Amino acid sequence: MTPIERLGLAALHRLDPERAHDLSILALQRGLVPLPGAPVTSPRLRLQLAGLDLPNPVGLAAGYDKNARALPALMRAGFGFIEIGAATPRPQPGNPKPRLFRLTQDRAIINRFGFNNEGAQAIAQRLARRPAGIPVGLNIGANKDSTDRSADFAEVVRIAGAHADFLTVNVSSPNTEKLRDLQGPQALAALLQGVLAARDGLPNRPPVFIKIAPDLDDAGLADIAAVALAAPVDAIIATNTTLSRAGLTAPHASEAGGLSGAPIFDRATRVLARLYRETQGRVPLIGVGGIGSSEQAWQKLRAGASAVQVYSALIYQGFSLAAEIARDIDARLAREKLTLAELTGSGNADWL
Repeated sequence: MTPIERLGLAALHRLDPERAHDLSILALQRGLVPLPGAPVTSPRLRLQLAGLDLPNPVGLAAGYDKNARALPALMRAGFGFIEIGAATPRPQPGNPKPRLFRLTQDRAIINRFGFNNEGAQAIAQRLARRPAGIPVGLNIGANKDSTDRSADFAEVVRIAGAHADFLTVNVSSPNTEKLRDLQGPQALAALLQGVLAARDGLPNRPPVFIKIAPDLDDAGLADIAAVALAAPVDAIIATNTTLSRAGLTAPHASEAGGLSGAPIFDRATRVLARLYRETQGRVPLIGVGGIGSSEQAWQKLRAGASAVQVYSALIYQGFSLAAEIARDIDARLAREKLTLAELTGSGNADWL
């Protein structure tokens, strides 16, 4: 972490968490955040994932830049790929405030935003204006008051999909009532059928990913794997936030919402490993949940991920974390004479 980052984070942490989040977006827009200027890359770090060319395997998870407001800056922050959103067909305010809580002692956050966003049309316009560079994906969701949530996903694809490099079907947020019901095999298969049909009508035909919860049991994961293989989807992101509160010590630990950050690492990585085993490596996996160091990113890759995403750790460690993780992975691959492909899944059994 740079001295400027340290000062900036200290100042932001004196503010209400959501206000701090909004100010960090504004600081990025105005060029006030020190950034590498380009993604960290090397022949060892470059990879193809679902047809996308990534300069490195370290991405930004959805939820930070919900409305694609800071994309030009984020694309210069060292990440290998970016995911924005979630977007819904119509704008919606989300859940009542306060809805974001720092658990500093646990290096975690709890949020219950509820898909607050400016709507697919506004987000699509910003996606269309972004500069050339790393792949940018769109996380898609359903409006809270929708009478047909499956149709909402397809509608976002029709509105904004032509401007995204990939699309992530978010059926795993715990903050929209009954949304996780769409992870059931029949509901998920029907939803994906509609999304893929809408995607096939786009000129760019972006790959479609799904993002799953860390709270699924083994039977649920087996169902997800079977549906993903049959659809077929192009990748699975494992995992979203958890409803578990095991082991927390910080104030606000009992707040409702999804928990992310350090406490979720083991749970999310075990789900990732199980999913790798269930899919037999036939669907690329993106590991997310609790990554705060290059060692933790390395373990996600060993468990079965082809790439990883970070978000919550940035609140405590700053944007320089992404470049630091990428550089450390590059150096370790060189030392251990491994490729990324050889690393992926090499320690899967350790997490089962």
